[in-house]
Amino acid sequence: MVVSELDVPVVGAPMAGGPSTPELAAAVSDAGGLGFLAGGMLDAAALREQIADVWASSERPFGVNLFVPAIANTYAAQSRPLDGADRARAVSDYRDRLSTDAARFGVELAEARPDDTDDWDLKVDLVISERVPVVSFTFGLPSADVVHEIQRSGTQVIVTVTDVDEARAAADHEADALCVQGPDAGGHRGTFDEAKEPSTGDLAELVASVRALVDLPIIAAGGVSKPERVAQLRAAGADAVQIGTLLLLTPEAGTHLVHRRALADPAFTQTAVTRAFSGRLARSLVNDYVRAHDGHAPAAYPEVGQVGRALRQAAAGAEDPQWFALWAGTGWRQARPVPAAVVVRDLAAAL
Repeated sequence: MVVSELDVPVVGAPMAGGPSTPELAAAVSDAGGLGFLAGGMLDAAALREQIADVWASSERPFGVNLFVPAIANTYAAQSRPLDGADRARAVSDYRDRLSTDAARFGVELAEARPDDTDDWDLKVDLVISERVPVVSFTFGLPSADVVHEIQRSGTQVIVTVTDVDEARAAADHEADALCVQGPDAGGHRGTFDEAKEPSTGDLAELVASVRALVDLPIIAAGGVSKPERVAQLRAAGADAVQIGTLLLLTPEAGTHLVHRRALADPAFTQTAVTRAFSGRLARSLVNDYVRAHDGHAPAAYPEVGQVGRALRQAAAGAEDPQWFALWAGTGWRQARPVPAAVVVRDLAAAL
């Protein structure tokens, strides 16, 4: 298993929307860890180009992360409490709520596209045909048939889980490894159920609980920012740790300039977990967008993100961090503008 054989047990988190790049994936892998591309929110053609770029620049194993759309999520407890007309109405109401903010930027908000599958079938075919060394899944559990089909191509499968029940389900589908994500993670929580309120318990305790349940390699993710934390998570049973926020300021990352500046700006003093940006729970620096709309967004992914995209894009163009999604884990103050290899090396100092 690739995770168990890493020279440095550090995984570069897939960060959709721009921060993850082929350069970043290759840099983490070349440093002895496991770099990842973020396949979510990319069409299959763009993802194919990124995979080719990593193959061309590194001889080390790397991974591709895919978002699992609702139609492909087979988790038994997965539910959509908002559905049909109720769901459409809730999304429409939230779009109306955002319209005043959008008008200030002079943009029209898009309509929701609830049938968007994020090129799921094409991307599954792509990672198989390209023989990507590792594929991870977030936001759900694909069918065992999909997991096994990918594995038959020689690719190893990792499933992101946020509690013991999800870990058990992923093990039952014969995943090769688990990415166990805790509450301090920046960006989205990887819950199988979009409406679920995941545990806020300590990541080390969650890792220990999952380790007692399954005999699979475990990657501990969420708020990992110091060597001491790495040592603690390894002692709890993790085979490797995953970092995302620590890599946002590296030169290899594709982090938007507005996001980079905000991470280093002392005016931003806290993070919060909110549905305001996408309809799924995700941790961001607290800005005006969060203050104005936290608690009002329905649990409706990807629709909430679709209707607000033009507003966030306009904010980026205006270099206004108050209306942009500023994903950040609780350890964001530890992020530094240094090469990714330095981040990986320094974090591994405790090993």
